[in-house]
Amino acid sequence: MEIKTKETKNAGGVVLNKQGEVLVVSQQGVSWSLPKGHIEDGEEVLYAAKREIYEESGISPDQLEFVKNLGTYTRYRGGKNGGDDLSEIKEITIFLFRTNTSDLKPIDPDNPEARWIPREEVADLLTHRKDKEFFVGVVNNL
Repeated sequence: MEIKTKETKNAGGVVLNKQGEVLVVSQQGVSWSLPKGHIEDGEEVLYAAKREIYEESGISPDQLEFVKNLGTYTRYRGGKNGGDDLSEIKEITIFLFRTNTSDLKPIDPDNPEARWIPREEVADLLTHRKDKEFFVGVVNNL
């Protein structure tokens, strides 16, 4: 039986606070990721990234200072036990933001927790190997 793979476009960010810590979010309480999610039909990529950060952390778009585009990568949806769910392949664009706020209050019930993590600990916490690879590739440009 062949698996039909859905292709989706996603956006999110590496968000740095005043202490240089990085925002990470829990997905369904079982995995850790940078804040990101699907780009809605007709939505601009940068706007989608800010919206997803807001939903997953409570940091409002007006509290995010855009710094630069960090790039785009592709990966399968995260599956159980850290594997890949081949039903969805995601194209993920990640932007760098700075914020002066430290308050984290996720709004999205599927992302129940958000934390500030020292940048040298982020790669070890991220669950999906492609998220880790991307972060390791950009951490020196933050």
